[in-house]
Amino acid sequence: MYWQDKSVTENFVVPDDIQDLAFRMRARCLPVDHAYALSRAITGALPWLESEPDAGIHLIHVAESGNGWYRPDDSAHELLQVSRRTRLRLRLPKARLDDARALTGRHLDVGGYEMIMGEATARALSAHATLFSRHVIVEDEQSEAEFVEHCVAQLQDMGITVRKLLCGRQSAFEFPEQRILIRSLMLAELESEESVLLQQRGLGPGRKFGCGLFIPHKGIKPVTSDDDE
Repeated sequence: MYWQDKSVTENFVVPDDIQDLAFRMRARCLPVDHAYALSRAITGALPWLESEPDAGIHLIHVAESGNGWYRPDDSAHELLQVSRRTRLRLRLPKARLDDARALTGRHLDVGGYEMIMGEATARALSAHATLFSRHVIVEDEQSEAEFVEHCVAQLQDMGITVRKLLCGRQSAFEFPEQRILIRSLMLAELESEESVLLQQRGLGPGRKFGCGLFIPHKGIKPVTSDDDE
């Protein structure tokens, strides 16, 4: 945990050069650990996305998925029961929004489960002072203290003053040829400019696998199911 007080930023206008594109979708269920499969499905349908540095793919979370600070212990065999309210979100440069709408109507195979893509709505980023990332990659078998120190250093290099930071316990994604260690990460009391910058830039590698992408959250406490909308 990292803790320091902040001042308040007012009258800030959120830029629209990076936005989230939220797709309606239909799927009976999906694997809990679907980072690799979803990335392959989306980049297969949108080949340009893989080389777009500002693009990211949010993973899918519902109330039953163990989202927030914790994941199911046996995520390789657990399934998400997907509701009609669930959305697939892509983080994209404004210039790529229309290109990404080509997903509408596509039937995607995500780890052996069908996902049918519907219409999409663009959503601006938020200037919220508290941000949360469910998955930030842990490098080189870092301890929790080393992970926090590494994250603080990266944030400071971006010009972001770290006042309150809290990480969750370590878990992993199972990829075909490697195991990716991850932790959740919460930052609070960000200035508006810092909040938008962090959402635009992300933290660490793996944006196409849902890693390092931040979303607004109400405060430093365990996340429940507020992304299932």
